[in-house]
Amino acid sequence: MLYTAYEWQRAWLAGIGSMAQTGSQWLLSPANPMSYGLASPVLARGLEVFAHAAAPRGKPDFGLDLTLVEGHGVAVREEIVLRKPFGQLKHFVRDRSTPVMAGRNDPKLLIVAPMSGHYATLLRGTVERMLPDHEVFVTDWRDARSVPVSDGRFDLNDYVDYVIEFLDHIGPGAHMLAVCQPAVPCFAAVAHMSRHDHAAVPCTLTMMGGPIDTREAPTSVDDLATERPFAWFEQNVIATVPPGYAGAGRRVYPGFLQLAGFMSMNLANHMKSHWEMFKHLIEGDDESADGTKAFYDEYRSVCDMTAEFYLQTIDYVFQRQALATGQFWHRGELVDPADIDRTALLAIEGERDDISGIGQTRAALTLASRLPDEMKHYHLAEGAGHYGIFNGRRWRDSIAPVVERFIRTHDPHQLTPLPAHIDLPEHLEPVVVPGVELA
Repeated sequence: MLYTAYEWQRAWLAGIGSMAQTGSQWLLSPANPMSYGLASPVLARGLEVFAHAAAPRGKPDFGLDLTLVEGHGVAVREEIVLRKPFGQLKHFVRDRSTPVMAGRNDPKLLIVAPMSGHYATLLRGTVERMLPDHEVFVTDWRDARSVPVSDGRFDLNDYVDYVIEFLDHIGPGAHMLAVCQPAVPCFAAVAHMSRHDHAAVPCTLTMMGGPIDTREAPTSVDDLATERPFAWFEQNVIATVPPGYAGAGRRVYPGFLQLAGFMSMNLANHMKSHWEMFKHLIEGDDESADGTKAFYDEYRSVCDMTAEFYLQTIDYVFQRQALATGQFWHRGELVDPADIDRTALLAIEGERDDISGIGQTRAALTLASRLPDEMKHYHLAEGAGHYGIFNGRRWRDSIAPVVERFIRTHDPHQLTPLPAHIDLPEHLEPVVVPGVELA
């Protein structure tokens, strides 16, 4: 009933929003005598803000058709190189016929997107920033409500399997970047691959704002996941996909519940953003208003997670901290981070991250006890919130260069000359902020 009620509400709001948009356009039309009144533009812009908030949204496009390599434009096309029921491996292929691409052998980078209610396009800014100097692949997860029940289940162990299969497809010598939630399964995958001497174990793993050990500086997200018993989540947040979708009958954690949770965490900020958008529209500052609209177009585009994946994440990641406490089992084997002995690790945290607290990602460096210290790196992004560590100005200007330097330092195939903006020291030093020691 929960999902069906939401569908009714969404259809109703879509209709009202469409009427509001029509009303806004009419109030702003020069053909309407009322448009010249003082109140009409204010009312019209208010209706426009409401219409934008109520509009239904589907899966966004990456829209990355061009990148700049050494100052030269290079065409980019998306290619699906491996399809799986619950996700696909997408390669952003740069046009090799462009003269500036001749002879380049850039590091292969797998960007693992979160399966946390949003599509992989949430990492558009991450992909865009890494495209010029890397062969970029991304995990493009599917909306669980679009996967037929006949395709089986998908849980945290399947996530680990997918990551390993994607790395195997890309081949030896790749690098991996995990943003937020996938830090846990990616860390587990690297440990599992290292134990079995897998040929495609990545050269590096960068973990950004990931909940490796949520006992460190717990946030409101961690509190929410631990203050209630596991059975509460089973009984109160799991719904059945209604008819009309390919995945009808599948048990899921709906994306709209995840979005509602995220919105409620910072409701005052979201209200302020919409108020600012309204003022920009009144002032005729369409560029600023369009920027806010673009953010919320992405932010409100949500997808469902399978019930088994969501519930296992609650259990393994938040309630038991399974990796940190030695309770993470994968396919009958206990995952031991100490098995990581050849993959360099970089933990990145945001100073103002209200989803993954400071220390939760850094914990991975301690758990990988057999890895030499010179292969462990840490970076605290000053002033950055959770989304700021992988999107926006701080990511582009301050954090991405750290990731680039880290990857280039540990890439065994240094055939392409280093870009001018990457400052590579002669001897690698741990990437740390003064005053912050590795645990």
